[in-house]
Amino acid sequence: MRLSTVKIAGRTTWGVVEGETFRDAGAILADRYADLKAAITAGLAGVAEAAAKAPSFELSQLEWLPVIPNPDKILCVGLNYEMHRKETGRAEVDNPTIFGRFANSQTGHLKPILRPKVSTELDYEGELAVIIGKPGRYITREDALGHIAGFACYNDGSVRDYQRHTHQFTPGKNFPETGAFGPWMMTPDELGPLDDLRIQTRLNGQVVQDATFSQMIFDIARQIEYCSSFTRLEAGDVIASGTPGGVGAKRNPPLWMKPGDVVEVEIDRLGILRNPIVQEA
Repeated sequence: MRLSTVKIAGRTTWGVVEGETFRDAGAILADRYADLKAAITAGLAGVAEAAAKAPSFELSQLEWLPVIPNPDKILCVGLNYEMHRKETGRAEVDNPTIFGRFANSQTGHLKPILRPKVSTELDYEGELAVIIGKPGRYITREDALGHIAGFACYNDGSVRDYQRHTHQFTPGKNFPETGAFGPWMMTPDELGPLDDLRIQTRLNGQVVQDATFSQMIFDIARQIEYCSSFTRLEAGDVIASGTPGGVGAKRNPPLWMKPGDVVEVEIDRLGILRNPIVQEA
């Protein structure tokens, strides 16, 4: 299944995307699940059946919201492709580099990514997002994939000068409406094996990042194992699994996103996340 959180005529709901049609499962299941995160917490029980009889809408009628607007936490993995590690000059490490992103820094598919008025150094980072379905602590590598509810495209938009203010990444990673997430999440049974899937980021149609998930330094199972060692992973939590090399900050000259640009993150079989860049008022 492909599952999204959207607005329809100002009403927030969630449901299933089938081709060019959205089926409003949230309208049918409102008495059971307050939102998509609640449905994920329940293992998506009854969602397919509800979608089959739910009101349907064309995708053009939707306002896309972040797939999970209200995760308990968003954990981001830094420096997780060898080309990106090398272009940043960072040393090899034995464990994933983890930082946090706040839920209110996110935006949805086709909605603007905001370049903040305090910086012009807005960078792209195309990533695979992992949505946790089964909570857990001290999850083993062997069990990790069984804790996944789905996958989505993510753009971990970064304000680089704020990221460089100290050794901590947090300020540069949490400006409002810089983390794009969508259009939908796809369940693992539909997406299939990850390793050979390609991720591309395009800025105004130009490919700026291009990799396969087999090139990750720490694979998804290791990320879940490590993150669950220091925090309890909850249903609806998001792990942004790292970006490939080719970021704008490490180009000569740097390639920053600016108002009027359009950035896309495409993942094989999963979909395309597209956002215009708009200047903050």
